[in-house]
Amino acid sequence: MTVTSYEMKRMRKSAKFRKKARKFALNATATAVFIVAMFPVYWMVSTSFKTNDQIFTTEFIPFPTSFTFEHIDRVLSEGVAGNSIWLYLRNSAIVALGTVAVGAIFSLLAATAVSRFRFKGRTSFLITLLVVQMIPAEALLIPLFLSIKRLGLYDQLLGLIVVNVGLTLPFGIWMLRTFVAAVPKSLEEAAWIDGASRMTTFWKVLFPLVAPGLVATSIFSFITAWNELIFALVLMSDSSGYTMPVALQFFFGQRGTDWGAIMASSTLMTIPVVVFFLLVQRRMVSGLVAGAVKG
Repeated sequence: MTVTSYEMKRMRKSAKFRKKARKFALNATATAVFIVAMFPVYWMVSTSFKTNDQIFTTEFIPFPTSFTFEHIDRVLSEGVAGNSIWLYLRNSAIVALGTVAVGAIFSLLAATAVSRFRFKGRTSFLITLLVVQMIPAEALLIPLFLSIKRLGLYDQLLGLIVVNVGLTLPFGIWMLRTFVAAVPKSLEEAAWIDGASRMTTFWKVLFPLVAPGLVATSIFSFITAWNELIFALVLMSDSSGYTMPVALQFFFGQRGTDWGAIMASSTLMTIPVVVFFLLVQRRMVSGLVAGAVKG
């Protein structure tokens, strides 16, 4: 049975149409997901520039009809709970960056040990990491509170850093383990043959190849520590040591909720995260792709 040229053209047009339809459907789905994900962020930013009349109206106002900097100016000038908003931002930055720095070191060393060495209890260790990730953070609140109290780290930012490192470390080890396993061991063996020590091989051969994965885990640790609320609220009694998520709670009162100040503070709180992400986004994308390929 032969196929005529007319039928061939028809088949090509049909295949081209299906390809365009599939591409259109994927683009439409991606656009819909983007809109749904970004709408709360847009509403937060736009609300911070609305007047109280526009915020508390029953009408749907997607765009501020008249922009005002009243809420942002009030948050920056008056602060929260008697302290400057910059103090809470500084505390959040110290906790988040400290968590990233300490967690990155321990995650990299533990992931290298798990991937490169075969030792007794290795499988049990990996399973334990998964089990720890499954436990709700609220269930660990009392044990961690007592431990931090006994270590003398209560009401200190260092205590929050230790807790956040413990919360993010299991995920960091599991993720970096994939990146380390993707690096051929023959590269390290070649460096050893050339006379390099294990430490030199680690820093000059393995570390540059695993760095993208380290960036990806650092982003996760930064966002987790930056947004953490429960432990920051329980482990800090002095308001001068509160982080931004705790400071936002002061805008909720018995007489009402100051939504303008909440949205303005939340917008200011989001800016450092966006800046941090923009600085490392290229390394994050390349790290996620590199970590998914084993060779």
